[in-house]
Amino acid sequence: MKIYVYAICKNEEKFVRRWMKSMSEADGVFVADTGSSDDSVKILRELGATVSEIKINPWRFDEARNKSLSLVPDDADICVCTDLDEYFNDGWRTELEKKWQKGITTRAKYKYTWSFNENGTPGVSFWYEKIHARHGFKWVHPVHEVLEYSSDLPDNYAICDKITLEHHPDKTKSRAQYLALLEMSVEESPEDDRNMHYLGREYMFRGRWDDCIKTLTHHLEMPNAKWSDERAASMRYIARAYKAKGDYYNAKIWLFRAIGEAPYVREGYAELAWLGYDTGDYELTYCMVNEALKIKEKPETYINEDFCWNYSLYDLGAIGAYNIGLLSRAEELEEQAAKMSDDKRIKNNINKSRLIKFFFYGKNRKRKFVPLTVDKS
Repeated sequence: MKIYVYAICKNEEKFVRRWMKSMSEADGVFVADTGSSDDSVKILRELGATVSEIKINPWRFDEARNKSLSLVPDDADICVCTDLDEYFNDGWRTELEKKWQKGITTRAKYKYTWSFNENGTPGVSFWYEKIHARHGFKWVHPVHEVLEYSSDLPDNYAICDKITLEHHPDKTKSRAQYLALLEMSVEESPEDDRNMHYLGREYMFRGRWDDCIKTLTHHLEMPNAKWSDERAASMRYIARAYKAKGDYYNAKIWLFRAIGEAPYVREGYAELAWLGYDTGDYELTYCMVNEALKIKEKPETYINEDFCWNYSLYDLGAIGAYNIGLLSRAEELEEQAAKMSDDKRIKNNINKSRLIKFFFYGKNRKRKFVPLTVDKS
């Protein structure tokens, strides 16, 4: 089979060599450069990529990706779309060829690690599907673009669970253009619930709390907004907006709604635990952490939060336990947090809990101690 990689690029010279090494298993690499001012184009060509310099004005991601796809030869069996700040695990081509049925398979699903915890373990990870057949596909939406399939033939997926694509972004790059592009997406496709959710989330990122609440409330009212995980996320983001406005009552209501919508994910419990901490309701904090920790399986969707799967929950649970007099439980939870983080603050919390337990444990179980410190970043 002929397998080609295609991508868009702008000022990615710091990633080019790593990316080209990862993509070397393909039969060819095709890049649409959208205006690099660094040495990205030069290095790509030196390493064997076919580069076309293009201009997209006004800018939109779907048009840029369609331009890059058009560079791929028509005889391709498989097209692999990646970004230059990503790379595959070694042997990805062999795994893809094992699962791809020529003439039958139209797309492949594989693992995508979008972020990493401070200790290097995967953070947010989910299934991805940017590997596809050469014909019948085009990219749609100005941002958060997706592949649209149009063919009389069935759209058949190959599940490639041994392929992993890792994302290691340049965190200094601006995402200022996203909001305008998302507003354009919603204007072009007002019935697309996915774009409405993304727009409301972007308003939250920008601190536009009222717009966030209004947009995400509308998302929840849309007939096609049926995926419980995403609906619960909208509810949590609404709660964050109310919390930022100082309305803790409505924040709590929306977090309970989020838990009711998707009781099988940690996120709703975790955010309610944080709300308990912020309001001094340590019983609520401890209870919600315990409920979150009962969930052992991390969902393989893009809607999961790093703080629900790293040391943070154990750290927060220890704070709650400590402040309601459960000192042994506080020590146990903080020790688990310490195994997952090198933060000196956590070790200090353990020592403080042990000291207080030595003097007070068993004498006054309801005693309110001075809160342990917690990292809210």
